[in-house]
Amino acid sequence: MVFKVKHPVREEPNIQHVLERMPKKAADSFSDEQLSYLNMALAGRQWGSHKVDLRGTVSVLRSRYYFVFLAGRDKRDLSRIESRIGKMAIATAIAVFVCVSMLFGLTLLYILKSWLGINLFEGFSLGLWDWIKANAS
Repeated sequence: MVFKVKHPVREEPNIQHVLERMPKKAADSFSDEQLSYLNMALAGRQWGSHKVDLRGTVSVLRSRYYFVFLAGRDKRDLSRIESRIGKMAIATAIAVFVCVSMLFGLTLLYILKSWLGINLFEGFSLGLWDWIKANAS
């Protein structure tokens, strides 16, 4: 959903700046379409369309304030630091996943070994199998 607060092109800061510097008769001779194209040319860059594009002005006492709220998918290229941080985060997530998986797998193998009655070291046990047997019933 796109939210756009429409306001006349004559209220755009670029257009007001230009129109204030010319005679009123000349300023009034521009159509809204002409002013829109003039505004695009003066802006220098058209921003992409956003899923949420909310713009407006608020009058408080004697001053007017503008607000802009934009939201959408970030299509910009990442900077070198952002790219490095992203790669580091992925590497960390993979390392944590591998470590947790190995710990889980080794624990299952130890329980299986204990269930089969295999003793690798005579007289030594972590006690995990005994704890499982005691709490299973």
